[in-house]
Amino acid sequence: MGNLLYIIAVILIIGWAIGFIGYHIGGIIHILLIIAIISVILRIIEGKKPI
Repeated sequence: MGNLLYIIAVILIIGWAIGFIGYHIGGIIHILLIIAIISVILRIIEGKKPI
């Protein structure tokens, strides 16, 4: 389950980067970034080693 969280975070960050640099879709890209950051922070709070 923990690895799945990191995979989702990485996918969201990559999606954000592609959208931010290439397409400028708008608020959706920033929401993806926020979700990815929150998932990494939750992982750290749980006490598990970050990436």
